[in-house]
Amino acid sequence: MSFRRSNSMSGLSIADQSKKAFLELKRKKDHRYVVFKIDEKKKEVVVEKTGTPAESYDDFLAVLPGNDCRYAVYDYDFVTSDNCQKSKIFFFAWAPSTSRIRAKMLYATSKENFKQELDGVHYEIQATDPSEMELEVLKERAH
Repeated sequence: MSFRRSNSMSGLSIADQSKKAFLELKRKKDHRYVVFKIDEKKKEVVVEKTGTPAESYDDFLAVLPGNDCRYAVYDYDFVTSDNCQKSKIFFFAWAPSTSRIRAKMLYATSKENFKQELDGVHYEIQATDPSEMELEVLKERAH
């Protein structure tokens, strides 16, 4: 049996698989990242791709489309100045300037409700250009 919560802003629901993939990233560390897309026919947010724990930040950036919007979460591991191993989960709202206006609007109006379903996100990055998502941005936020 499938339970889906409707997104009141846009009428979108969140696929059970989307929530499951996020929990696998957060709790089990099964994924380094999860990329989500809005399936306009089904009117729901679905998993488009997951990355293995061995994949790099560059691998993550490479799977984001250059001309379409996506949501994504990335599990960023780092070492503090006290030499402690830490991990922070970043939520990305990717909306490149070359994407369709309709897609930008759909992703923008659905973002907050979708992000609320992802309990455990530490930071949010909204980006329209790859330079806004460079690894240095994550490092600055996490430290």
